[in-house]
Amino acid sequence: MEARTHQGVSVGTGLGKSPKSPTRFSRTACRPAYYNDTDTFCCEWLRNLIDAGLIAPGDVDSRSITDVTKADVASYGQCHFFAGIGGWSLALRNAGWPDGRTVWTGSCPCQPFSAAGKQKGQADERDLWPEFARLICECRPSIVFGEQVENAIRHRWLDRVFRDLEGEGYACGSAVLGAHSIGAPHIRQRLYWVAQSTGARRTS
Repeated sequence: MEARTHQGVSVGTGLGKSPKSPTRFSRTACRPAYYNDTDTFCCEWLRNLIDAGLIAPGDVDSRSITDVTKADVASYGQCHFFAGIGGWSLALRNAGWPDGRTVWTGSCPCQPFSAAGKQKGQADERDLWPEFARLICECRPSIVFGEQVENAIRHRWLDRVFRDLEGEGYACGSAVLGAHSIGAPHIRQRLYWVAQSTGARRTS
């Protein structure tokens, strides 16, 4: 990955693995945000948005999330996984969330659960929640936002997410919201969820 030195919607690509993923990641000093996506086009778009000051200053990592370790991300305040073109960072800014305030986001790949796909669920190799959960449990960010297709509820995806996070001491909530809720001409229902650390892991 190129370490860039200047300062400065999350739409997930759905792919967590890349045959050309780099093996190393280097941090640029004083950048508060980390963006992870395997899509080359999205990664370049993210860099352009960062350069233009439209999303939080940060580093872009094009490796698969399966290759990301605690050491890679532990020093960042904001971490955006399956970052797409930076929608979560933009939304947080629009909501008044400072770039320097800790937050993690992740729009896990929807293909295993989408009504438009084969709906293999957890049997699909693109089901990357376990990898996102691994990093959350290792780094324990204070708050995490996520998004998924509404149909994932029928596959008990949300139940699994909440079970995993509540077991790690997070309080969780969710809502299904449609694009029409903000005036779009189409419905496009999406599941949004949030988890906030309570500071205490479940002991049993």
